[in-house]
Amino acid sequence: MRSLLRLWPYVRPARARLVTAVFVAIVASCVSLVIPLVLKWIVDGPVAGGDPGGVWLGALLLLGIGVAEALLFGFRRWLVARPLARVEATLRGDLFAHIQRLPVAFHDRWASGQLLSRGTTDLMMLRMFLAFPLTFLVVNGATILVGMAVLLVQEWTLGLVLLLPVLPLIAVCSLFESRYARVARQAQDQAGDLTTVVEESVLGIRIIKGFGRHRSQARAFREQSRRLRATELAKARLLASIWAVIVILPELALGAALVLGVVQVADGGLSAGTLVAFLTTALALRWPVESIGFLLAMCQEAATATRRYFEVIDTARESEGPDTPRDTRPAGVAPEPAGPADGLRFSGVVFRFPDAAPDSRPVLDGVDLHIRSGETMALVGATGSGKTALTALVPRLHEITAGRITLDGQDITALTRAELRSRVALAFEEPTLFSATVGENVLMGADGSAGQTELRGALEVAQADFVDRLPGGTATQVGEQGLSLSGGQRQRLALARAVVGGPRFLVMDDPLSALDVHTEALVEEALRRVLKGTTALVVAHRPSTVLLADRVALLSGGRVTAVGTHQELLRESAEYAWLMSGADAPSDQDATGPAETAKGTNR
Repeated sequence: MRSLLRLWPYVRPARARLVTAVFVAIVASCVSLVIPLVLKWIVDGPVAGGDPGGVWLGALLLLGIGVAEALLFGFRRWLVARPLARVEATLRGDLFAHIQRLPVAFHDRWASGQLLSRGTTDLMMLRMFLAFPLTFLVVNGATILVGMAVLLVQEWTLGLVLLLPVLPLIAVCSLFESRYARVARQAQDQAGDLTTVVEESVLGIRIIKGFGRHRSQARAFREQSRRLRATELAKARLLASIWAVIVILPELALGAALVLGVVQVADGGLSAGTLVAFLTTALALRWPVESIGFLLAMCQEAATATRRYFEVIDTARESEGPDTPRDTRPAGVAPEPAGPADGLRFSGVVFRFPDAAPDSRPVLDGVDLHIRSGETMALVGATGSGKTALTALVPRLHEITAGRITLDGQDITALTRAELRSRVALAFEEPTLFSATVGENVLMGADGSAGQTELRGALEVAQADFVDRLPGGTATQVGEQGLSLSGGQRQRLALARAVVGGPRFLVMDDPLSALDVHTEALVEEALRRVLKGTTALVVAHRPSTVLLADRVALLSGGRVTAVGTHQELLRESAEYAWLMSGADAPSDQDATGPAETAKGTNR
């Protein structure tokens, strides 16, 4: 109940209709309990007195009661359908909005299939719970109480016989509830894992086909399906067991009451009509009693789905507003003075991933780097040196562990994320496109005021003239992940998205890696015009990309070990010369090149 009560804020707007629906369902169930009383009157009256007209009147009364019961249950369903669909839509909308605001580190840890199952299967289960089990736990409970009161009034001795299974049923249901909760959670988690396998197989279909791995993927799917099937069978066995107990115990009590009632009728202590009414009432209570196991199972699954839903919702998301700026430089080290157009500055930046141990070696350890306003800085380093991590810190995709980053002298933590990301544009090494038109993908990098002029300018900079040869031009729909385009085409569109808004700061992670040398030369020529008025940090692996920059920073061992022009670093840094030449590493250095003395860092 603690889990399910967390749904109340979502259910509150629909509470009037839900309460009305419960009341209508209780009335409908209680109306059905009038049928035994009519039967008693028919048996003891018209049947005993040989009155056919009375029998027909009783039949019409029974028909009217049945029609009224059906209409009331139909009205109940109409009452709950619309508001519960709205509750499900609100839950799903809140989940999606929350996921969009969660840190990148969360998405690095969570499988997308688990998030998908929470947003689809789990929420559908919650809607079903609110529509049926929640209502009928109340309705059936009320029906059982009213029915037992009627039975005790009709013949209290027989009524006490039917009450004998109550305590055993409570004990059995309590034991069943705890066991079923564990199995239900396991099944829902396994369903999420299965969703992940399917999604990864669809997104990675080219790899699977290219390496002929369809059989191994099919085996993985079958294995996951087999585990889920075994868990579902365990659920079915538990449900079958509780259902058997819930059916057998009341049936034994009903049989005992029938025998005792027949004896009382034979002795003249009970009328036949009273016995018929008693047994009919008892039979009318069979479904409310037998449904307890089924309803408890659905409640446990709903409670598990609620916990899974709030596991995501309870995860702290990125703050919308500015944080309190903090300077975590070592004691006694003053920050560099900043002017009104100071550019991009890293001061004593330390970074380790959120799930890393506190005493582990940081990815970045005391990075000091100043990119002057309007300057383009190339960032060069061996694989694993922390280049991509450094670029992710500027738009706060990850939070720094210590140190300070400023834009034109303003701490990035003092800006709202919306303001920060409106100033900084990104072009990632792996271009990601969405299932939308070419124009919509590119204009995603600009505010709502950008139009066709800005779109055309950005496509020209990125040398994306191939767009005009597509069937619909900029209105052409690209497939999921943009896989209907080549790697170079996707990268050019991602570059156009980065420059379309005319950003003040530009961060690019090897944005030209998928281009051929001729296209690369054209893009670089256009980029030089764009970069003249932009403060840019460009991760580079090739000399041609480095030549776009005014200066170059060498990142090694988590620190900036050298800063200068391309020619200066070729002369002064053996590691930089080794990275740019592509030659084999000298025998006296490891794979990351020789350690360099930090020099020229803030030139």
